[in-house]
Amino acid sequence: MLLQILVSGIAMGFIYSLVGYEFTLIWNAAGLINFAHDKFIMFGAYIFAGTFVIGLGLNPIVAALITVIIMAVFGALVAVGIFNPLRNMPSDIFAVTGTLLLARILGEVSRLVWGPTPFTIHNFLTGVVHVGGVALPESNIVIIAVSLAFLIFLQLLFKKTKIGKAMRCVSQDKIASSLMGINVPMYITFTVALSSMICTVIGILIIPTFMVSSDMASMIGLKGFAASVVGGFGILPGNIVGGMAVGILENLSVVILPAVYKDVVAFALLIIFLLVRPNGILGKSKD
Repeated sequence: MLLQILVSGIAMGFIYSLVGYEFTLIWNAAGLINFAHDKFIMFGAYIFAGTFVIGLGLNPIVAALITVIIMAVFGALVAVGIFNPLRNMPSDIFAVTGTLLLARILGEVSRLVWGPTPFTIHNFLTGVVHVGGVALPESNIVIIAVSLAFLIFLQLLFKKTKIGKAMRCVSQDKIASSLMGINVPMYITFTVALSSMICTVIGILIIPTFMVSSDMASMIGLKGFAASVVGGFGILPGNIVGGMAVGILENLSVVILPAVYKDVVAFALLIIFLLVRPNGILGKSKD
């Protein structure tokens, strides 16, 4: 039982890490927080499950690849139409309003196109993997494997490629990057497209656990933000540390607390860190 709880906690920790990555990417690139990120997750899940797998009967792997590409293009369009223009506005309230309205639009579009009733994909990651005498859900194993591969890919992208290095330059100093010949709006567009791809991967992976619905990612989005703060907001490796901390602790909490209090753990941890160590686990003090 303890091993099952631990594996489940690690799986959700990876999901929170990916959500934190999405937050951090856009924050570092544009100086904005994407308040529509949970709807990006939901929208990707609807396109994957509602249109391609159930609607057209495509193989889930093929459907996932097509959905990721579509959401990358969608993210780029959002960057061109919303993030790039709003980041130059005199007040952050314009950006906040823009992303909140985008979230409402995506929610209503999903309701009108796919309907208000939650649904799932039958026989999609519903099996059980036996490790010794322990039965582990297939969905948790796949979440850990895919999330780990995606996080490794992101680290290699930022550390080893010219595109990744340019993205890091833009995140550190947009004016200096522009003076050095880097097309800042273009790299912000690429960053938002990459962020949209991450949201799509999250949406696909959590379908067996949360089903496809308009609010499927609401709690995950909030916990991912909490994980980002716990690990160190704006620090990419901090998202992994924070995600693991939140995922494992909230799952272990069911051993000593009623399961109904499980969702409280992430936000209690967030408050504690804001009071005691607001820079997070990997963040450095400014003193």
